[in-house]
Amino acid sequence: MALLTALMCAGAFAYSVQLDRGLAATGMHDHVSWGFYISNFAFLVGVAAAAVILVMPTYILHDVDFKQAVLIGEAVAVSAVLMAIAFVVVDVGGPARLWHALPVIGLLNFPRSLLAWDILVLNGYLALNFAIPLYLLYSRYCGRTPDKKKYVPFVLLSIAWAVSLHLVTAFLFAGLPARPYWNSSLLGPRFLATAFTAGPALIILILLGIRRFTEFPVSENTIQKLAMVVTVAAQVCCVMTTSEIFTETYRTTHHSHSAKYLFFGLHGYNRLVPWIWTSIGLLFAATATLSIHRLRRHPAMLAACCLALFGAVEIEKGMGTIIPGFIPEPWGKIHEYAPTWVEFVVGAGIAAMGAFVFTVLAKVAIAVELGYMSQRVEPEAALSTIDAR
Repeated sequence: MALLTALMCAGAFAYSVQLDRGLAATGMHDHVSWGFYISNFAFLVGVAAAAVILVMPTYILHDVDFKQAVLIGEAVAVSAVLMAIAFVVVDVGGPARLWHALPVIGLLNFPRSLLAWDILVLNGYLALNFAIPLYLLYSRYCGRTPDKKKYVPFVLLSIAWAVSLHLVTAFLFAGLPARPYWNSSLLGPRFLATAFTAGPALIILILLGIRRFTEFPVSENTIQKLAMVVTVAAQVCCVMTTSEIFTETYRTTHHSHSAKYLFFGLHGYNRLVPWIWTSIGLLFAATATLSIHRLRRHPAMLAACCLALFGAVEIEKGMGTIIPGFIPEPWGKIHEYAPTWVEFVVGAGIAAMGAFVFTVLAKVAIAVELGYMSQRVEPEAALSTIDAR
C-alpha cells in the first residue's frame, strides 16, 4: 500500500506538470488526438465488463464454483471503471472542462451523442457494481440473509449493462466516418472477445494470489472454469486477428493503409510494428499453451499464460486499435505518436489508484466472507481482543 501511495503521488506530480504546460506535455498532437490515455480507457472498459463472466453463471445458472469469486470480480469491475474514468479526466486536459458534459449545466447532447451514451453506461455500471456487493456484504456483516428481491433484478440489469458498456465504447470509435480503420462491423465483437480474454485472465491471477496468501477458499474448479473461458475467448481473438490480417493485406484499399502501417510499416514509418507483433506473438503462444489441457491445469503455466494474454490485449488495444486509427491522417500524411514520460507516470499513478481501491475492497470483502468482520461479536472473541489490548 505504501508503494501504491508513492506511485499515486508521482502520478499527481506528473499530472500537475500536464496542468501547467497543457496537453503539449504529452505526445499527442493535432493529428493523433487520442493516445496513451484513451488506449488505456478502452482497455480498462473491457476489464470492467469481464465481471459479467462471474455474475452470469452465479445468478442465472446457479453455479456454485463461480459464486466464490463473484465479489472479487465485482471489486475488479469497480476499480477498472474508476481507472477508466480517471484516464478520460486526464485526457480532456483539465477537470474544469468536464462541466461541458454535465446535464443542465452543460450540453450532454443525449441521446444523439455516442459520447453521452458512454458517460451514461460508465457511471451506471460503476453504481451497479458498487451497490450490489455493498448490500450483500452489509447483509452478511449484520448476520442476515440478503433478500433476493432487492438485488437480483439489479444483477440481471448489470449483465446487460456490462455488454452494452463495451459495445458502446466500440461504437464510439466505429461511428467516426473519417477514420476508416475503425469502420468495421467486427470492432464490437472484437472488443468483447478481448474483454473476455484479459478480464478473466486478470481475475485468475488475483484469485491465485488470494488462495495462496489468505484463508479465503478458492476451489480449483473455479480457477479451471475461468481458465476455460479465457482459452475460448483467446481462440476467438486469434481467429479475428488472422481474419483482419488477411483482409487488410490481400487487397490494398483506403481502409488498409492504417493496417499496413501497423503490421508492416508504411513509407519508412514503422514505430508500431514491434509492438503489434509482440502482442500477436504473446496471444498465439499463450492460446496454444492453454489449449493443451495438461498445461492449462498447471498453476505456474496458467499464471504465465494469463499474464501474457493480459499484456497482449493491453498492447493490442492501444498500439493496435486506437493509435493506428489516426495514422495516416485523412489527407494521407503520416504523423507518428509516442507517449512522453508525463503520460507514463500519470498512467502509473492511475493504475496504482485502481490497485489501491481494489486492495481495500478485497480486504473488506474477504474479512466479511470469512466472518472476521461482523456486527455480532462472540463473547470469547471479545475477551481475547480485550486481553490482546
